[in-house]
Order: sequence, then C-alpha cells, then structure tokens
Amino acid sequence: MTILKSIIYGIVQGLAEFLPISSSGHLAILHALLGGEENLSFDVLLHLGTLVAVLIVYRKDVATLIVSFFTLIGKLFRGNFRYSTYSEGERFVILVLIATLPLIPGALLDHYVEAVSGSMLAVGIILIVNSAMLYASDKIKPGDRGLAEMKPKNALVIGLSQLIAVFPGLSRSGTTVTAGLTQKLDRPFAVKFSFIMSIPAILGACVLKLPEFVTTVGSEDPALLLTYLAGALAAGIVGVAAMKLLQFIAKNRNFRIFSVYSLAAGIFAIILNFILK
Repeated sequence: MTILKSIIYGIVQGLAEFLPISSSGHLAILHALLGGEENLSFDVLLHLGTLVAVLIVYRKDVATLIVSFFTLIGKLFRGNFRYSTYSEGERFVILVLIATLPLIPGALLDHYVEAVSGSMLAVGIILIVNSAMLYASDKIKPGDRGLAEMKPKNALVIGLSQLIAVFPGLSRSGTTVTAGLTQKLDRPFAVKFSFIMSIPAILGACVLKLPEFVTTVGSEDPALLLTYLAGALAAGIVGVAAMKLLQFIAKNRNFRIFSVYSLAAGIFAIILNFILK
C-alpha cells in the first residue's frame, strides 16, 4: 500500500465514521475500487485514529467521565446503589455503559458482517436503508432531554440501535442519533452522546483484535507500518473536523443532505456490484 492510498483510506474513515454515511460501507466501496487485501494492522490503526479524534474533541467530558468512573466504583463498594444519589458525571458513566452492553453479543455477528462487507449489492441496499432512516429522523420532533433527564432505558434503546449499525452501510452515528431523537433527547445532546458512546465501542473492537494485531504487526515491514500510521493520522485529523461539522449541523440544519448522499452512494454501490461481476 502506498502512502497516498493509506491517506485516502484515512480521510474516508475519518469523514464517514462521524458523519452519518457509514464508514464501513464506504471502506467496502473503496476497497472494491482500489483493490488490495484487507489488513488487520491497518484496520486497527484507522480505528485508533478516530478514537483519538473523539478524545480530542470531548477531552473535558472524557476527563470528567474518568474521574466519575472511579468515584462511582467507590460508592458501589460502599453499598450505595441508588441511581438518584449519583452525580451527573456518575450517571453519564452508567448511561454509556448501558448503551455499550448490547455490543457484547455483537461479536456473534462477525461472520454475517464480513459476508455483507464482501457484497456491494448488500452494502448498496443498506446504504439506501440508511438514507431512508436519515430522512425519517428529520421528521422526528426532537425533545428537550439532556443528561439530567435521560434515563437508563433511553440509553439501552440507543445501545440496541448501535448493535444494528454494525452492518456496513448503516451509519453508527446516524442510527444512534436517530434513536436518541426517538427518546426525546435534544439534537445536540443526542450527537454528543452518540460520539462519547463510540469510545468504548471502538476501544472494545480494538482490544478484541489486539492478539491478532500484535501477531500481524510482527510480520509487517516497518516502512509499511509508517505508511499505515499516515492513514491513521489522516483519520484522526479529518475525524475532528467531521465531528465539529456534525455538531454544527445538529444545531442549525437537518440531515437531509446526508440522506440524499447516502441514497446516491447506495445506488453507486449497486451499480458497482454489477460492473465488477
């Protein structure tokens, strides 16, 4: 892989991971266009790049969550299990953990996810479904719930939507934000919660791949790893910009432009499927 190709993959990952257009769907299309075999080292580094982007944009929230996690553990050890007595930060930790729980059985879907990734027809159809979902999300009247009003059951619904979004073509951010709107969250907080709940999701995916990643890295050419790092850096930088853009759009615009784009990308993937046959 050349540095240019690595950077292209990184740019697409950074944009599509946080904008509601599906990074996995776009990477599947890009892989079909550019060719080459999938590489675990590169995949993990791209995801780490987007993880760093989230940590940069939400560094204050993450710092608060880390402190709140340990204070929450302390309260649990002292036998305090009353949700109403927890601080706002401690409740945020609980909500993120609840939203992450549905991903645990998601590992059982890996075989099906890989099968879908290898089919441009399937990816195209799911991108069109993503388009319809984004269009529908603009019809949902947002509520006024923020962190103080959000309940564990709301987090569970959003977490279940994240599980569905493991399939390429269905945007994780778009799906979770839409689910948040159905739970009457206000749009800016729905976006914020979507991004922050991606931290354990991305970190967990990387940890699961860590043993194989270490083995793969050992067999890689050091120069090639530097090429991969260029892609990860691109993913991180573009990811920060993409998050800022979605934050702005959530406050001032709707998702219609992403719905139209996702529809066009889905049609393109379906056409590509027949061209490549």
